[in-house]
Amino acid sequence: MEIKVLGPGCAKCQETERQIKEAVSEAGVDVTVEKVTDVMEIATYGVFVTPAVVVDGEIKSVGKVPKKQDVLSWLGK
Repeated sequence: MEIKVLGPGCAKCQETERQIKEAVSEAGVDVTVEKVTDVMEIATYGVFVTPAVVVDGEIKSVGKVPKKQDVLSWLGK
């Protein structure tokens, strides 16, 4: 499984990355978490509001910090 956090590095983007890493650790699943900060790469996802979260190529969250419970559900937990 691959999760990408899309965002330039703002406070909400950093909080999103922290929440995701915490949920992944709690779930104990094998997941690659990647931070994407390049605006042009973010735009290729059709995302123009950050932070955004992409799980295995599917956009799951845009413009907000997801709740840990939401991240766990994306992980199948």
